[in-house]
This record gives sequence, structure tokens and C-alpha cells, in this order.
Amino acid sequence: MNSKIEKILSFDVVKQQLKGFLATQNALEEVNHLAPFTKVEKVQQQLRETEDGLKVVRLRGGMPISKLEDVKMHLKRLEIGANLNGMELAHISKLLRTATEISRFFEDMRDAEIEFHELYTWVDKLAHFPSINGQLRQSIGEDGTVLDDASDALRGIRSAIRRNEGEVRSKLNEIVRGKSAKYLSDSLITIRNNRYVIPVKQEYKSIFGGVVHDQSASGQTIFVEPKQVVELNNRLRQKQIEERQEIERILSELSALLAPHTREIANNAFVIGHLDFIEAKAKLANGMKAIVPSINEDNHVSLFDARHPLIDSEKVVPNDIHIGKEFQTIVITGPNTGGKTITLKTLGLLQLMAQSGLAIPAGEDSEVGIFTEIFADIGDEQSIEQSLSTFSSHMTNIVDILRKMDDKSLILFDELGAGTDPQEGAALAIAILDHVGASGAYVLASTHYPELKIYGYNRKGTVNAAMEFDVETLKPTYRLLLGVPGRSNAFEISRRLGLMSQVIDAAKGIMDSESQDLNEMIADLENRRKMAEIEFEEASLSLDQSEKLLKELKEMYHYFTQERENELAKARKQANELVEKAEDDAEKIISELREKQKSIGNAHVKEHEFIEARNKLAQLHPEEEHHLANNRILKKAKAAKKLKAGDEVMVESYGQRGSLIAQNKDGSWQVQVGILKMNVEENGLRPVEKEKESNSPMTKVRSSMGGARSHVPASIDLRGERYEEALSKVDSYLDAAILAGYPQVTIVHGKGTGALRQGITEYLKNHRSVQKYEFAPANAGGNGATIVYFK
Repeated sequence: MNSKIEKILSFDVVKQQLKGFLATQNALEEVNHLAPFTKVEKVQQQLRETEDGLKVVRLRGGMPISKLEDVKMHLKRLEIGANLNGMELAHISKLLRTATEISRFFEDMRDAEIEFHELYTWVDKLAHFPSINGQLRQSIGEDGTVLDDASDALRGIRSAIRRNEGEVRSKLNEIVRGKSAKYLSDSLITIRNNRYVIPVKQEYKSIFGGVVHDQSASGQTIFVEPKQVVELNNRLRQKQIEERQEIERILSELSALLAPHTREIANNAFVIGHLDFIEAKAKLANGMKAIVPSINEDNHVSLFDARHPLIDSEKVVPNDIHIGKEFQTIVITGPNTGGKTITLKTLGLLQLMAQSGLAIPAGEDSEVGIFTEIFADIGDEQSIEQSLSTFSSHMTNIVDILRKMDDKSLILFDELGAGTDPQEGAALAIAILDHVGASGAYVLASTHYPELKIYGYNRKGTVNAAMEFDVETLKPTYRLLLGVPGRSNAFEISRRLGLMSQVIDAAKGIMDSESQDLNEMIADLENRRKMAEIEFEEASLSLDQSEKLLKELKEMYHYFTQERENELAKARKQANELVEKAEDDAEKIISELREKQKSIGNAHVKEHEFIEARNKLAQLHPEEEHHLANNRILKKAKAAKKLKAGDEVMVESYGQRGSLIAQNKDGSWQVQVGILKMNVEENGLRPVEKEKESNSPMTKVRSSMGGARSHVPASIDLRGERYEEALSKVDSYLDAAILAGYPQVTIVHGKGTGALRQGITEYLKNHRSVQKYEFAPANAGGNGATIVYFK
């Protein structure tokens, strides 16, 4: 893809923001070379990695990646047999430690059964050298110093050095603080040529003997190594030489350990850099509140709530942008400062970001395509050096675009045909759009020319669009309106600014009737669009409520079916137990009769004994009729069977009286309760006697409401309830309170964590019968209770 587009659409600025989240040099190189991919598989892989990164940041806050230096040159030196210094070894040591920490981090994620698309594959490529890593950590400090623990010899040498230094300083301190201090230009001990010396005044240089190592710039002070410490300094210097030789040996030994593994270490640096790059993409996405879009291989682009990533999130206006499925060309018309150019840049930049594997600031379910090229002619690119006018500059750019485009191209034209005679410019714009459309490329173009408004209606695969303008406030809203051409609004704006009516009417008279008809058509389209949006919102709300009710109904039916099966199983078990017991008792009675028969030989059993046995057998039957007569459910069922249209009934779930209108096909009844009609199952109805007719209809209403209120409390206490159960109870309670005629009720939810309070508030927002709601006064519970007012 052409590199020029990255600068035009500010993709380079997005990359600069991405760099702010990096910790490694390898990741920095990857960002520097980041460019849009044109293969579907590659784009999908990159987006899956970004999705994985977002999951890691969300679940763990990020990966344990330390700030790492580039080790490429270190590894090249090892490959040619050179030894590394302490700082270079420290860089490699930190790299190896980071690899180990990353592997442990993802091992914990595996144990927690957290799934990723790509990350585990990358982590498995890391090589580990526990022995070498341990030796490096023991030998080299983070600042590159060789530690005492690097070898026993080094530890012993440094111990001797510290002792020798102590002896030298002790001797020199005797001089500095003793009687000879008067010969010194300063009471301090310093070092020259790696040997401890003292500053002596020039005229007393022979007092201390020893060796002169240096003198001050003025020549007034010389630095003398007194003869008392010459031998001590010699021994100290010898130990320092031994220390340096031992350090060189250790560095050589550690370099030799690393040399055979340069390829694996380089691969670790690359893998860690790529993981760092993935995490940076995730953190950038979090900052932009971005999502990972899906890929549409047919290049049907659908961006919901698309936002330009470089505009302040508090000010940017989200827009829905769709191109490719129903139309391949969008023509945005209307005046300047409405947001046409930003809309073009938003589409182009989000497409570049997605094809580069970055998340985009858009809504869920957004889709992007895969374009082999994205071209843009945006802004005033006239060249003073080439003596090109604005029109010439634009046309030079357009010629280049037309020569390179194909059916996999996305083209953005800003103010197409501008900078020349309006009539010729409009004709050129139409011809260019026709040519691009014939090639199969996708186009988003903005223009001032009114001729292109008609073009959007007459061309197949082309749609008009406009940026909304609020005539009341005289300000653009920056909302993209698909299907509606833009208009200037000059007359309306002038009228609101105070221009006389006769002047405006005269201007309208000058305009040709065709232009006036077009503006009136546009105004009518805008009004129809607004009406359609309102109807759509109402339909969406009704649909959401219906889906919610359907879901609840299915859950309740499933619960009812399970409970019915459970109760039937229990009943069958109890019945079998009763039958078994009855059989056992009957067998005992029969056995007793047989025993009596045997005991009296051939004599007959007396009649009263048969009667007693018969009575015992009769007593084995449960008092079914008695129990059934007292069974409330069966009583309700029998009562329900007697129901007929016109009967007065009590709707027991609401505690309300009503009258039956007709029975539904499913067996339920349609009931009139006050001004409401509702469908109620038979087992929820109980016949009641009709109330005596009252002379005053108002008296009857009041009596009915009073009776209802006696069943419905003025408040409901949900403290201690589970979230879902509480909302279900609130739903039933508000219905009952509305039927009871309450003007207001109180919901006590407590303070707690605020989750239940928030859930009830969200529920009340969408309740059609709620006029308003507010927290209770401080002396009545404060924000632990909500007072609900009904319409």
C-alpha cells in the first residue's frame, strides 16, 4: 500500500501514540515498520493477537515485560569471538530473566484455563537457560558491575583491597590530622594515577618525601604520595591489577557460555519484542475505548459509532458509516465546516488501523474490509515550486489515483472538482465518479456541487449523504445522514439572523424553481428521517421488552415443567408406598382369618368375625373424598370449571376484582380489571359475588381502589434480596400498585454496595408508567430508599 496515505490520514500520529506504550527496542522497530496488510489471513492473525492482548490487560493488567535494550550488536560481537563487558552481559541477563518471568506468567494463565488465539504459540517459542541465567544473575549486577560472588578469587582479592585501602587511609589520616597538617593546602585525601595522595603546598613538597604525582593548575599545590604509604599503595595497586585480571577472566568465561546460544537469545529478544508490541496495541485500544472489528472478505464495511481516534473523546461525534453492501459510492454534499472531511478521514484511518492489526474506536459488531490500496485526495496540496494551482494540484493527484486503482481500492475524494468553473467542475466530478464506479472501486466523496445531489439518486450503487445542521442553533451537529443530500440552509440561517423577509423572498424568486423543489424535497426527507428514527426507537424499545418477557416466560415454563415432573414423581412414589403398605396390611388380615380357620378345624368362621375383617380391609382405603374435598387446588379447579363470560372474579395474583370477557383458545380468560384488559390462567381466578350497583360511578371506583389497596402495601423492602429476585419483585409490585391506584410508592433497597440501587434505577428509567423517581428524604432513609411517582 502506498506510504503517502499514512501521512494524509495521520496514521503516523497513531503509530507515535503506540510507541508511548513500548518497553523494548525490538517492539519499537516493529512499530516503525508497521503498515497495513493486504492478505486476509495476516490481518486476522494480527487482530487475534490484539484481542489476546486486550484479554491479558483486562484479566492481569499486562505482561511482566521489563524495559529492555537492543542486544543485536552484543550478539554479533559474541559470534565473532569477542568478550562482552559488564553492561552488555547485564542487558542479556535481563533479557533472559524476562523470558523466564513471561513463561511463568503464561503458565499460570494455562493453569487457570484461560484461552488465547495466538499468545501461547508465541510464548512456547521462548528458549530458557536456567543455569546460564543463574550464573549471570550471581555474577553481574543490573548496572553492569561484576559482583563479589562471581568467583571466590574475586571475593578474596576485593577483601584484600578493602583492607589495604583502610591501611593507606589510616596512615594518610595521621598526616592530615596531625602536626604536619600545616604543610597541606587542604585537609583531604585524594587519588592521582590510581594511588592515594595528599595536597601539599608547593614550598613544602620535600617535607613528606615520597613521590609527586601531579600539581594544581596554579602550581601552588602538588599531590604527593608520602613515603610512609608508598609500599602500601604498591600492594594496593597490585591487588587492583589482580582484580582487573579476574574480572576479565569472569567476563570471558560468561561470554563463552553465551556464545553457542546467540541464535536462541536473538529469538527470545524478537519474541519478547513482539509480545511487547501486542500489549502496546491493547493499551492503545483501552485508551481509545476501541474494539477488535471482524473482517468482511466481500469488503462490506459497516462501522457503528465510528470515532476519529485523534479527536478528543469528549468532543468527537460518533457516526455510522456503511459502504460496499448496498452501495459502493457515497456522495456527501453540503456547506463547509459540517464535518465532511473528518468523516472521510475517519473511514480511511480506521480501515488503515484495522488492516494493520489495531483495534478501532467503533461500536461492537463493526466490520471492515481488506483493500489492496487506499487513496485519498484531501486538502489543498498545491505546489508553489511547481507553480500549480489548487485545481491543478488536485487533478494531478486524481490522475495518479485513476491510473493505479482497481476493484479492491478504497478512494476518498474531498471537494471533488473544486477550484474551477462550477459547471465544468461538476461535470468533471460526475465523469470521475462514473469512471471509478465502473472499475468496481469503493468511493467516499464530498462536494459542494448541487448537480451531484441528483447524481446520487440516478446512479445505481450510489447514495447521497449529508452532514446534519441544526438551524435552531445555527451550528453543525457533525452527524452523517445517509440517504439525504445536503443543503445550504442559507435562507433559514439568514432569516434567524434577522434578514428581512422581502429580501429572502426576492432571493428565492431569483433561484430557479428546480433548485427550490430540490431543497424542499431535501427538507421533507430530513423530516421523514427524523420521524423514522423516533418510530425505530419506539419499536426497538417494544421489541426489547417483548424479548425480555418471552425470555422470562420460557424460563418460568421450564421451571414449571421441571417442578411438575418432580411433583408427579413424588406422588407416584407416595402412591406406591401406600399401595405396598395396604397390601401388607391386607395380607396380615387374610393370614389372621386363615389362622382362625385352622384353629377351629372344619367349623365355620362366625359372621361377626367376617364383618370385623371386612371393616379392617375397608379402613385400608385413605379418606380420598374427604381429602379431595378439602384440597384448595381442586376447589379452585372446580370453581374455575364453572366460570363463564360476564362472571365477576377475583384475580388473586393482583388482589383485584374483574369481570370475564371471553375464554381464550389456550384455556386462559380475558379479564377486564378497571381500565386494563389482561389474560389470566383459570387457576388464578376465583368467582365472587357481584357487588351491589351504586348510584354513583365514582363511589364504585373508590370502593374498588380501596379494596385493592388493602391487598397492596405502600412500600416494598428488598434489603437482603438477590439482584434478579429483587427486580422480579419490583416488577410485580409496581403492576399491583398501579392497579391499586397509588399515586406513589416507596422501594427500600438499602445502601450496601449500590448495585441493587443502580439496577432499580435503570429499571425505573424504562418503565412506561413511571413519571419520575427520587431518593427518599434523609430522615426517611436517604439514598437507601427510592420514591416512585406514577403518571
